[in-house]
Amino acid sequence: MAKKETLEKEFKERFGQKYDELKWLYSEIYHNDEQAFQYFVSMLHRMYMERPEELKVLDRQREQEEGWYRSNDMLGMLMYTNCFGKTLNGVKEHLPYLQEAGVNYVHLMPLLESPKGRSDGGYAVADFRKVQPELGTMEELADLASECHKDNMCVCLDFVMNHTSEDHEWAKRARNGEKEFQDRYFFFDNWNIPNQFEETTPQVFPQTAPGNFSWCEEAGKVVMTTFYPYQWDLNYGNPVVFNDMTENMLYLCNQGVDIIRLDAVPYIWKTLGTSCRNLPQVHTLVRIMRMASEIVCPGTLLLGEVVMEPSKVVPYFGTVSKPECHMLYNVTTMATTWHTVATKDVRLMKHQLGQVFALPKKYTFLNYLRCHDDIGWGLDYDYLKQFGADEAEHKRFLNDYFLGHFDNSDARGELYNDDPRLRDARLCGTTASLCGIEAAEYELNEDKLAMGIRLDIMLHAFLLTQSGIPVLQSGDEIGQLNDYSYHEDSLKWDDSRYLHRGDFIWDNAKKRRSNKAREGRIFKALRKLEKLRASHKVFSADADAWIVETYNDHILGIGRYYDGEKMIALFNFSDQDETAWINEFENYKDMLTGKRREARAVNIPAKDFAWLVTTFK
Repeated sequence: MAKKETLEKEFKERFGQKYDELKWLYSEIYHNDEQAFQYFVSMLHRMYMERPEELKVLDRQREQEEGWYRSNDMLGMLMYTNCFGKTLNGVKEHLPYLQEAGVNYVHLMPLLESPKGRSDGGYAVADFRKVQPELGTMEELADLASECHKDNMCVCLDFVMNHTSEDHEWAKRARNGEKEFQDRYFFFDNWNIPNQFEETTPQVFPQTAPGNFSWCEEAGKVVMTTFYPYQWDLNYGNPVVFNDMTENMLYLCNQGVDIIRLDAVPYIWKTLGTSCRNLPQVHTLVRIMRMASEIVCPGTLLLGEVVMEPSKVVPYFGTVSKPECHMLYNVTTMATTWHTVATKDVRLMKHQLGQVFALPKKYTFLNYLRCHDDIGWGLDYDYLKQFGADEAEHKRFLNDYFLGHFDNSDARGELYNDDPRLRDARLCGTTASLCGIEAAEYELNEDKLAMGIRLDIMLHAFLLTQSGIPVLQSGDEIGQLNDYSYHEDSLKWDDSRYLHRGDFIWDNAKKRRSNKAREGRIFKALRKLEKLRASHKVFSADADAWIVETYNDHILGIGRYYDGEKMIALFNFSDQDETAWINEFENYKDMLTGKRREARAVNIPAKDFAWLVTTFK
């Protein structure tokens, strides 16, 4: 059979398996627009035929290895191209360093063409088919992805789907009055309807970008801008928008991107009289995108950015028979982790993890301590009320703690989007600085430094104990500190998130082999933990996980079991040595030392942890 005939057969088989549901969902949401659907189908076929053969081979391999991305040797790292390697070619040159760090999942932060000074860190895309010129070219992105694949590494890239830059070609033509392109956004002749939207639609950035609409002087109309005035919301009620944006996504997949991060996905459908968040139509569109990727590029994964409470996050997995996203962020556990650092009380964390552990094992979370964004205090305040916590006062306490305003805190962070009226500020800072390492080094206090490093390592051990894919922020592997230079940059000074988005310091990375330097102490400790995680089957994504009662509100206990291997993990969030009052009868050994250690009345030093393991024959 000729090659083209073979490809046509493969496409028809994949498309045929999805056709009924695809046609039904598309027709439902776009009111039986047959012309739009036929264009969508032809686009899928075209993108499949344009997909490079080496990626098709990878697709077929991954189709045979269901859940290939759920392996316990997966370790992600998030980075800005310019901060880590200056250019895409620079990142490629540093792949050996990433391999040394155990990383096999590289998340490149937004790098598509965006206007300087009006990009929100690259989240205002002017062209989905071009890389920001100073970072490289689309050909160089494809080359980097190809090199990563040779080393069994994956590449993740943000797909900013809720909006475009005001400099995008569609926006330019809309600004010039072309109705076809104004219909791709939300344009209104006056403020009447926008004001009605404002009655029920929350503001994302009430201080830095209040409101959800902006006046477009050139068009003489009002345009919806949920995030920033230079980011124009796309109208997904228009099938042309969905067709073309799905094609843009598949184009990036065809450059070798393995994981598409769907940015701000809960916001993509707008309906007057609602919050314009998490509407049913959003799930329909994500489901269609999942099917589109399974037809064109089944080796590609969808990662949903849903920064909300668990009840709103979990639905984005879809169902077993009708899945949506392959992976989601475990944002609530991240925020609860820092709450626990500040309060030294693990009760909320036990409650939070209990909910996560009860979910189906096929639900894959990305777990992280820090990312490019701020820490929002979206905690379960209904649960905390039973302990007398007031939401506003508790948020103020957490922020004050991590600003270092208390005698018992060596954390060094900064507020983000502070709203004195609502007292609802979020927090910024690197993991190391929030753990007290920055303050200790400034004071030349070795005892404090040792405690800060111990806390940093303990938190990473907790990260690695969770089911899912652990993701480090670039620099965390060497304990990189806050970068205050953004205060002096006219393009960054008003966005405190740049505090933890500093350039990777390669001179500091050279110290990673030192037994004395902070960089080496953290790097070596994390590599040991990561190797243990990769080599022990108890860390499998299919392992049972549960909360172990320690009868001590300072110590978190987690149990794991898989295929004859059982683990008890204990984490002491207190400033004092504490005892986990457990009484496990099996014969355990300390996973880090290999020595026998009883799992009974286990003493855990301040801000330290224990991984205990036993096997059943």
